[in-house]
Amino acid sequence: MANNSYSGVKNSMVEANHDGEFGCSLKELRSLMELRGAEAISKIGETYGDIQGLCNRLKTSPIEDCGKAAGGAEDENEAEAGWIEGAAILLSVICVVLVTAFNDWSKEKQFRGLQSRIEQEQKFTVVRGGQVIQIPVAEIVVGDIAQIKYGDLLPADGVLIQGNDLKIDESSLTGESDHVKKTQEKDPMLLSGTHVMEGSGKMVVTAVGVNSQTGIIFTLLGGGEDDDDDEEEKKKEKEEKKKQRKNKKQDGSVENRKKAKAQDGAAMEMQPLNSDEGADAEEKKKANLPKKEKSVLQGKLTKLAVQIGKAGLVMSAITVIILVVLFVVDTFWIQNLPWVKDCTPIYIQFFVKFFIIGVTVLVVAVPEGLPLAVTISLAYSVKKMMKDNNLVRHLDACETMGNATAICSDKTGTLTMNRMTVVQAYLAEKHYKKVPEPENIPSSTLDILILGIAVNCAYTTKIMPPEKEGGLPRQVGNKTECALLGFSTDLKRDYQIIRNEIPEEKLYKVYTFNSVRKSMSTVLKMADGSYRMFSKGASEILLKKCYKILTANGESKVFRPRDRDDMVKKVIEPMASEGLRTICLAYRDFSAADGEPDWDNENDILTGLTCICVVGIEDPVRPEVPDAIRKCQRAGITVRMVTGDNINTARAIATKCGILQPGDDFLCLEGKEFNRRIRNEKGEIEQERIDKIWPKLRVLARSSPTDKHTLVKGIIDSTVIEQRQVVAVTGDGTNDGPALKKADVGFAMGIAGTDVAKEASDIILTDDNFSSIVKAVMWGRNVYDSISKFLQFQLTVNVVAVIVAFTGACITQDSPLKAVQMLWVNLIMDTFASLALATEPPTEALLLRKPYGRNKPLISRTMMKNILGQGVYQLIIIFTLLFAGEKMFDIDSGRNAPLHAPPSEHYTIVFNTFVMMQLFNEINARKIHGERNVFDGIFNNLIFCSIVFGTFIIQIVIVQFGGKPFSCVALTIDQWLWCTFLGFGSLLWGQVISSIPTSRLKFLKTAGHGTQKEEIPDEELEELEDMDEIDHAERELRRGQILWFRGLNRIQTQIRVVNAFRSSISLYEGLEKPESRTSIHNFMTHPEFRIEDSEPHIPLIDDTDAEDDAPTKRNSASPRNATPTPPSPSPSPATTAAPTTPVSPSPNQNNNAVESSNHLLPEGPKSGNPSAPGSPLHSLETSL
Repeated sequence: MANNSYSGVKNSMVEANHDGEFGCSLKELRSLMELRGAEAISKIGETYGDIQGLCNRLKTSPIEDCGKAAGGAEDENEAEAGWIEGAAILLSVICVVLVTAFNDWSKEKQFRGLQSRIEQEQKFTVVRGGQVIQIPVAEIVVGDIAQIKYGDLLPADGVLIQGNDLKIDESSLTGESDHVKKTQEKDPMLLSGTHVMEGSGKMVVTAVGVNSQTGIIFTLLGGGEDDDDDEEEKKKEKEEKKKQRKNKKQDGSVENRKKAKAQDGAAMEMQPLNSDEGADAEEKKKANLPKKEKSVLQGKLTKLAVQIGKAGLVMSAITVIILVVLFVVDTFWIQNLPWVKDCTPIYIQFFVKFFIIGVTVLVVAVPEGLPLAVTISLAYSVKKMMKDNNLVRHLDACETMGNATAICSDKTGTLTMNRMTVVQAYLAEKHYKKVPEPENIPSSTLDILILGIAVNCAYTTKIMPPEKEGGLPRQVGNKTECALLGFSTDLKRDYQIIRNEIPEEKLYKVYTFNSVRKSMSTVLKMADGSYRMFSKGASEILLKKCYKILTANGESKVFRPRDRDDMVKKVIEPMASEGLRTICLAYRDFSAADGEPDWDNENDILTGLTCICVVGIEDPVRPEVPDAIRKCQRAGITVRMVTGDNINTARAIATKCGILQPGDDFLCLEGKEFNRRIRNEKGEIEQERIDKIWPKLRVLARSSPTDKHTLVKGIIDSTVIEQRQVVAVTGDGTNDGPALKKADVGFAMGIAGTDVAKEASDIILTDDNFSSIVKAVMWGRNVYDSISKFLQFQLTVNVVAVIVAFTGACITQDSPLKAVQMLWVNLIMDTFASLALATEPPTEALLLRKPYGRNKPLISRTMMKNILGQGVYQLIIIFTLLFAGEKMFDIDSGRNAPLHAPPSEHYTIVFNTFVMMQLFNEINARKIHGERNVFDGIFNNLIFCSIVFGTFIIQIVIVQFGGKPFSCVALTIDQWLWCTFLGFGSLLWGQVISSIPTSRLKFLKTAGHGTQKEEIPDEELEELEDMDEIDHAERELRRGQILWFRGLNRIQTQIRVVNAFRSSISLYEGLEKPESRTSIHNFMTHPEFRIEDSEPHIPLIDDTDAEDDAPTKRNSASPRNATPTPPSPSPSPATTAAPTTPVSPSPNQNNNAVESSNHLLPEGPKSGNPSAPGSPLHSLETSL
C-alpha cells in the first residue's frame, strides 16, 4: 500500500545524488533535517552561510522562478499476488483462490477508499516560475518554495524562509502536545507530518518522501523498502550472524546472556531515526520472526492437516496393499490359476481399480476443506466487521484478536472524545455539576460572562460546523479556549455576534497567555472612556487576585480570603479530584476619572478583580467506553491505558472508564518511574524487571512512544504467566507506529490517525471508537469457534468414510462408497459445510469465556467426544446396512459384485444413509461446547438453512437420476424414509453423547496444538529468519531428520559419560578420547550398559541462547538452570578441573544439547535438576 505522498519520490532514490547539478547532496540534507533549533541554525550558518545560501545551492529562490527544481514524479504500483497453498482437488483450489482474491481486492478497495480522501484532496501551494500554484503533494520536489498556512499538514521537510507567528503541532512525531514556535532565528526546521496550528510562512523544501522525517519512520516500519539492499550484503550479514551465534554458543555465561537480552530491549531506544543501515537491519530482524510466523490458527490447522494427511496416506497405502495381496492370493494361490497372457489386461484393470480405491481413501482422509473454511470464515467476518467499523488490513489479525489477553489503549481520542468540554461550573454562588440552563443565571452576569469569553479568547480559536451530518462541531485552535466557546454555545449565546461587533483591531490591549502569567487578559475601551479588562487563567492563581465575586442576583460582593479558602475546599478540590482542569473567569473596571492606568505595570493591573465564575474542563470519556471495558474484563482481557497526559488526569479517566476499580491492587506509573524500575544499573532494560511490573500495571502516564513500545514488547516476550500474552494496541499518532507494529494486533484510528499509524496497523477503526474493539474480539472468537465447528463436522465425515472404505475394501474387495460418491461427499459436503458453519454470526455469549490463548488445542475433549460418539453411531449403522441391509430391505446384495457390474440398490441405500447422517450431523456440529439445544439461533443464519436444504435437494437428484456415473439406482419412498430416519438418529444420539460428562472420559486426547517457538530447534530458527513464511508442513517433515540426528548425538554424549565413569578416570579425559567420540559402535562393546540408568545423571540443558528473544524460552534466564552445581561440600576432582580443561565443541551442529564441560558434572543422580516438566529439555525428551 504505497502511499502517494511517499511513492512519488521513490524514483529519486534511483538517480544517485545530483552532486553535479545541485550544490549539496542528499546525505547532507538528511543530516541537516535531523537537527533542531539552535543546532540547525549554526549548521546552516557553517555550511551554507544562511538560508538564502541554501536556496542558491538548491538552485531555487524565494522570489523568482523555481528553476530546475520543478519536476513531476511518476507513481509505481506494486501488486502482490497471494496463492493459497495446495488443496487436493482443483475445484476446491479454484474456490479458495477466487474467494481469497475477491476478498483481498474488496478489502484493498475499501482501504484505498479511506486513503483516497487524503490523497485526492491533499494539494499544496508552491511558488514556481514566480507564480503561486497548487500541485498534488506527490509532485513536490526538493527546492520548491512552499507556502504554509494555518491548518496545513506539512507534506515534506523544509527550512523556514519567512514566517509570521508560526506555531507547529509536532505531537504526531514527538508525542509532545505543546505547540512549537518556529522562527528563522531560533528554530527554522519544519518536519513532514506535522500540523500548522497558527500563523503562516514560506519554506524551502529540503527532503521529500522516504528521506523526510515521516518517510524515515515509514522505512523503519518496512513501509518503504530500500532498493539498494543488494544480495551480497545480505549474504555477508547472514555469515556474520552465524559466526556470532557460534561464539555465543561457546560462551554460555549468564552475564553475557543477560546483556544480550537487555541490548535487544534497548536497541529500540538507542537507534536514532536517521541511522540508515543499522536501524533498518535491526528493525527488520526484530520484526522478522513474530510477524512472518503464520497466524496462530493457520499454524494449528496446517499442523493438524499434515498429521491427518499422514494418517490418510498410511491408510490408503495399507488399503491398496491388502486389496492386491488378497486378489493375488485368492486368484493364484487358492484358485491355483496360472498367469495367462490374455488375462493380463483384466488383471491390470483389477489393480487399477484397487489403486483408485486407495486414492479414494486418501482423498477422503485429507481435509482439503480446511483452508477453504478458514478463508471463507475470515472473509465473511471481515465483510461483516466493516459494518462494525473495523477495516481489517491483514486477514489473520481478525482471528488473532479472538485470542487477545491484553489491550494497551491510548487515552486521548480512543477512550475520550479528544475535545475539551466544560462539564462543571461554579456560577452565581452555585456549584452546577453539569452546564446550567441560561434561565437560572442572572442576565447581567450572563452578558459579562459571554462578552469575556468572546473577546478574551484568541480570535483564531473558533467552533466550526461539523464536517459530516450529525457529527460534533469542529474545534479549531486552542483546546481550552474551544471549551469556553463551547460553554457559551451551551448557554444558548453566540460569541460570533460579539466578535463581529468588536473585531480584533478594536481590542485596546492584550496580555497573551504565557507560562509565567498563567493567565490571559484583554482590555476593552468603553464608549465613556473607561476601560474594562477581562481575565482568565488557572483558578488557584486568579482567585488570589479577586477581591469581589458576582452573587446570585448579579451584583458583586466582597470576596475575603476566608471565602476563598472555603471555595477551594468545596469547589476547586472536588473538581480537581475528578481530573478536571479548573479555569477562573474574572473582570475589572478602570473608571475614566482615574485616567489611563500604567499598562506596563502588570502587578497593579492584574489585581482587584471580580470573579465571574469558575469552570471545570475535561476531555470527556466517550459514553460507550465504560460498558465496552466491562465487557473486555468479563471476557478475560486486561485493558491498560498508556497516555502522554499527567498521572492525575489519567487516573481520573481510568476510574471513570472502569480500568481502575476501587479496592483493586494495581499500579499507576509515570514514564520516568516506569523506566527507572525496568532498567538495571547500566541503564539496560531487563525482562525480569518488566515481569515484576506489567501484571499489575493499569495506567502508564507521561509516557513516550518508546515506553509504549517497551511495555508492549515486554508483555509479549514475558513468560511469567503460563499462557503467552497476545497484546492489542491502539494508537493514532506517528509516534505510535513502532508499538502498533510490535503488537500482535495494531488498531489505528481511521479519522484521527496519521498515515504512518494506519500503515503500521492491522485493523483500522473507522469510527475511532473503543467499543469497536470489543466487536473485533467477538468476531475473532467467532472465527475460532467456526473453524472448530467445521473441524468437528469434517473429522466425523473423514473418520467414518476412511474406516468404511478401508474395512469394506478389505472384507469385500470393493469399497462400499465409490470414488465419485466419495468425491461428492468430500468436496461438496466440505465446501458447502465450511460455508454453512463458517458463517455463523457471533453472539454476546462469546464474551463470557476467557481467551483461548496460543496453546489451546483446536479440538477440545468435548469435541473429541462428539467426533468419536457420532463416528461410532454412523459406523454401526453403515456396517449393519452393509452386511445385513439386503435382508432388512429384501433386496439383492451388492457385495462381491463382478468388475463392471451395474449399480445396486443395496449400495445406493448405504450411500444415501451415509449422506443423510452427515446432513443431520451438520446441525449437531453447530455447538462445540456441549450445549444441548443445537437449533438455538439456527434461523438467524440463512446461509446455513439454505445450504442444508440445498444439499438435501441435490442428494435426491443424484440418487434418483445419478445413474451409472454416481453408481446409484433410484430408491422408493419407503427406502427414502428409512434413510432419512436413520440420518435423523444422529440428532437423537447427539443428545445422548452430550449427557455423558467429559470429565469422566479421561482417556480422550486433545488435538491441533500450535507449534511452540520453544519446540523449534535453533538451526531451524536461523533458517526461518531468512525465509518469508514458516511452512509448518515442511517443518513437520524435516523435524524427523533433526530428531534422528539429535537422538544419535544424545546417545553418543551419554555413552561418553558412562565410559568416563567406567574407566574411573576424570570425566574430561574420557570425553577427550578420540575413539570414544568417533562412533556409536562403542555402545556395543559394553553389554551391561543400560541407557535408562544414565538418563538422570546428565542434565543436558538445551542451548538457551540460540534465539535472539531469549525470554520466550521457559526458564531461560534462571542461573540455576544454566549451570547446575553439585550439592556436595567436597569438590570432586572433576569439579576442580572444570575451568582449566578445554573442551572442543561438538562436531555435529544438529545437536541441541550444550556440550561445554561446565554442564556435565559427575555427582551421581543428584547433580543438576533432572528435566522438570517445565524445562525446554523436557519438551525435547517428550518429542523424542
